[in-house]
Amino acid sequence: MFIQTEATPNPATLKFIPGKPVLPGSTREYRAADQAAECSLAQQLFTVSGVSGIFLGQDFITVTKSHGEWQHLKPAILGHIMDHYLSNIPMLMGEKTESPPDSGEFFDEADTAIVGTIKELLETRVRPAVAQDGGDITFHGFKEGVVYLNMKGSCAGCPSSTATLKHGIENLLRHFVPEVSEVRPV
Repeated sequence: MFIQTEATPNPATLKFIPGKPVLPGSTREYRAADQAAECSLAQQLFTVSGVSGIFLGQDFITVTKSHGEWQHLKPAILGHIMDHYLSNIPMLMGEKTESPPDSGEFFDEADTAIVGTIKELLETRVRPAVAQDGGDITFHGFKEGVVYLNMKGSCAGCPSSTATLKHGIENLLRHFVPEVSEVRPV
């Protein structure tokens, strides 16, 4: 098994591509070991000193470090990923593949059509591009012209995430949805 690695725009995050499905149709993010009870791979990755976050995408894993150098962390991370795939243990306990409910989307019922357009743009134009950098952005809410987005994986805490939000996503949404005035992370 050959696992590729890619740098991301966030220097504290590295993308690992196992060449096999990770979570088809779903994503998960863990910011601490105690949040990773459903995922044995994430639990193992948190045993590596310096690992502070794990994001599971459809076909990639991003790992965020709090300290240490990648040249020292990478071998242990690669070993855990390889061991996981060789063990044939399901990625999630109970084989759930549906996304967990977000902490409650919010928007006015009168804005349902606008929110539908925003979600479609995020799904078709934004998320595929962000996934290439090892992250994910999902809709959280819409109120008074402001779109609230959840930033996950390498996007969370990335130095260029503000530019991505303001110059990329905000401009895209404002172009296609005139009711959007601003985009903010949650």
